[in-house]
Amino acid sequence: MSATEAGLLDAEHRLQQAQRDGDVGVLDALLDDRLIAIGPDGTRFRKEDDLDAYRSGSSTIDTLVEEDLEVLVAGSTGATFALCAVAGTFNGEPFAARLRYARTWAYDDGAGWRIVAAQLSPA
Repeated sequence: MSATEAGLLDAEHRLQQAQRDGDVGVLDALLDDRLIAIGPDGTRFRKEDDLDAYRSGSSTIDTLVEEDLEVLVAGSTGATFALCAVAGTFNGEPFAARLRYARTWAYDDGAGWRIVAAQLSPA
């Protein structure tokens, strides 16, 4: 694994930990302001939607266990494909599911790796 791939892997693991911890500060640093994410039901979210859900407590992650992870880097663009067992609340409703996260990351010398696009699908 190259140093660039290792850096992206580290960013993915910091993201997963921030999701488990509900750490809005770390999430804010890892999510690009232009983020567009598509949830498992097809709903479109922006960065502020995600952060607001964590701030309000309407979305929480009680458990997130990575089952598989692939990392791909092409220049200053990266992608992570994670299969995770996840449980918590979403929009105030409890859930438990295996989810496939496909994330597109952009690298910036000042900010490091940040997610610009994401798609979540039931697995």
